[in-house]
Amino acid sequence: MTDGIKKKVIDIFSKRGKSNDEQVKFYAGFNYVRLDKDANGNKFNAPHLLNYAEKYHYLVHVMRSVGGETVLYNYDVPSSDLFKFLRSFEDKNLDGTIIEINRYLPGELI
Repeated sequence: MTDGIKKKVIDIFSKRGKSNDEQVKFYAGFNYVRLDKDANGNKFNAPHLLNYAEKYHYLVHVMRSVGGETVLYNYDVPSSDLFKFLRSFEDKNLDGTIIEINRYLPGELI
């Protein structure tokens, strides 16, 4: 993850109580911030967001112990299959420890 993205994520969760639009809240065991508009002040458009998300894949780095050695498996997971992939760890169909998840557009250099 680039430093700019890390800073944006940290900034979102450091804005506790600054405005009603960006208050950090807690639900189902996780902190979250609700956003009603984009950075330009426009309301979100569901078809555009879904089209945007559909284009991306995730590179999921999973650590496993194989033959007494630590190895990394790198999975290419389409956006539409990300929840299915994560659920497979909970269902014990896949094992290991997820180390990192990176989003990328296929065809772009990572």
